[in-house]
Amino acid sequence: AKSKKNCKTRNLYTEKHEGQSGASKYRSFDTIRAAQALQHDPKRLAVSDQLTSQGPSGGDQTFHFQGKAWEPPVGMHWKTTVDGLKRLSYAQRVFIEGNSIRYLRFMDDFEVSPIPNVWLDIGGIQSRTDPKTYVVQTATEAVHRCLLMTTDPGDLVLDPTCGSGTTDYVAEQWGRRWITIDTSRVALALARTRLMAAKFPYYRIAGVPNPAAATNPAANAAGSPGGARWAKSDAAGVGEPAASATGCDIRRGFVYKQVPHVTLKSIANNPDIKEGMTRQQIDAAIRKHADTETLYNQPEEDKGTVRVSGPFTVESLSPHRMLPGEPAALAAGCGAGGYAQTILDNLRKAGVQNTIKKERLVFERLDNYPGEYIQAEGTYTENETPKAVRICVGPEFGTVGPEWIKQAALEAVRGSKCDLLLVCGFAFDPHVLEQTQELKKEMHFGKLTILPVRMNPDLAMGDELLKKTGGGNLFMVFGEPDISMQKRKGGQLVVELRGVDVYDPTTGEVRSHSTDDIACWFLDTDYNGESFFVRHAYFCGTDEPFEKLKKALRAEIDEAEWSKLYSTRSMPFDAPKNGKIAVKVINHYGDEVLKVFRAP
Repeated sequence: AKSKKNCKTRNLYTEKHEGQSGASKYRSFDTIRAAQALQHDPKRLAVSDQLTSQGPSGGDQTFHFQGKAWEPPVGMHWKTTVDGLKRLSYAQRVFIEGNSIRYLRFMDDFEVSPIPNVWLDIGGIQSRTDPKTYVVQTATEAVHRCLLMTTDPGDLVLDPTCGSGTTDYVAEQWGRRWITIDTSRVALALARTRLMAAKFPYYRIAGVPNPAAATNPAANAAGSPGGARWAKSDAAGVGEPAASATGCDIRRGFVYKQVPHVTLKSIANNPDIKEGMTRQQIDAAIRKHADTETLYNQPEEDKGTVRVSGPFTVESLSPHRMLPGEPAALAAGCGAGGYAQTILDNLRKAGVQNTIKKERLVFERLDNYPGEYIQAEGTYTENETPKAVRICVGPEFGTVGPEWIKQAALEAVRGSKCDLLLVCGFAFDPHVLEQTQELKKEMHFGKLTILPVRMNPDLAMGDELLKKTGGGNLFMVFGEPDISMQKRKGGQLVVELRGVDVYDPTTGEVRSHSTDDIACWFLDTDYNGESFFVRHAYFCGTDEPFEKLKKALRAEIDEAEWSKLYSTRSMPFDAPKNGKIAVKVINHYGDEVLKVFRAP
């Protein structure tokens, strides 16, 4: 870190178990023969430990114990003062073993041990709870530990290589904000589905009263059986606004479990330990002055609450929206070299694909064309008949709108015959399909077919990534939504999404296809012709991304309400005051299509 002040780390601990890492030397107290004169539970796990450290002493180190004067070996010193040794002996922690005095340490003095920096306990990820999606996928537990060691709730986590989304999944679970990046939309789609279908435990936030305290006042107390305590973390950073005592600010941190940490030092410096105390009095004094450790990987969980992913967005750095009045200038920048030439080279090889695997438009010839909006012209075969095609390449960093398509269509019909105009772009204005139909009526383009063709964002990433992407989905046609509207008794309307009208480039026909390729669709029940307001939202598609979440929350959801969300038929709504309704359809690639209807 650039600033040591802003660098932080959290120690993580795991519970000790007899014979395992961190507790391999502990054994029953009754097996330590030299310490049998001490009064302790015989089944309590203990170990004989040293009372000396390296380095010469700076003064008199003589300690009188059981009628003998003891001094540390040459070049050594006691770990505490002589007075501290006396308190240790009063606490029944000092005994003679061989020719030296030893310290008796119990495993429950500190019931956890630090997780080492070599994580051999993390195995593979071939499990139902942590399914393997990528060959190089990192185990969830590894990311989980990294996050808890270096961040607090409310901190921002960046993962520039999204993959299957393990980092953002773990960050979401533990209350961290996150940003994840990937060059592949497949990776982002996997991460999105994983988050949308996930459920997480709900951890109590510090400063927020426990709902159980309404019926059990002890629920907010710090104590709990076994000596464990719960405490909040100081997660707010420097300069961050303080949350109110009753606010639900995640930066306050969670309510974490705390465990006592009894050390030789804490007993030796304990002012309450006196000679002649009973076992119960000694134990109480030790607990009172013991240090504590916060277990950041063990927050208190509210078992009565289930949490799902919070709101998040999926965004793209390109393309950017084109400024008004610049189409000609930008088109001129898409000349025969560089960007436009790369698009045309790939278009020649890949052709144009719709959502049906075998329906692909293959060019017999595609030559460069020195136009302002038209960059190439060529031929293809439709029903064994040669057809002429013109290609318009949209801006590298812009959105293709109706004006762009209008100018391209006017240029395409000039001179020689043109049957098909392909307008290629990374992103299209949602109104393009609707306004393209209006343009054909107004401008009398004849039998010219205008098709917006979506270009894969990988085309902007260079040749190396294109080698991995392949040509199967570089250029795709997304059709017009097939919508029906019904008027019910009482005047209310119902909209049904029947599918998408798909253009078959091999036959030139347009036919209706299923809703399998549609991710979601939105409805503006009173469209004003300028702004689209989402008044109804529905989800569809064959993979049902919410199905896992539905099963996980089966006991907490209303099946009837859930079926309304996943539907191709809208809920009834009143007739629009403006006389129009608008339907926006989005496919799994993020393409948007807007269609406007007049109410019956």
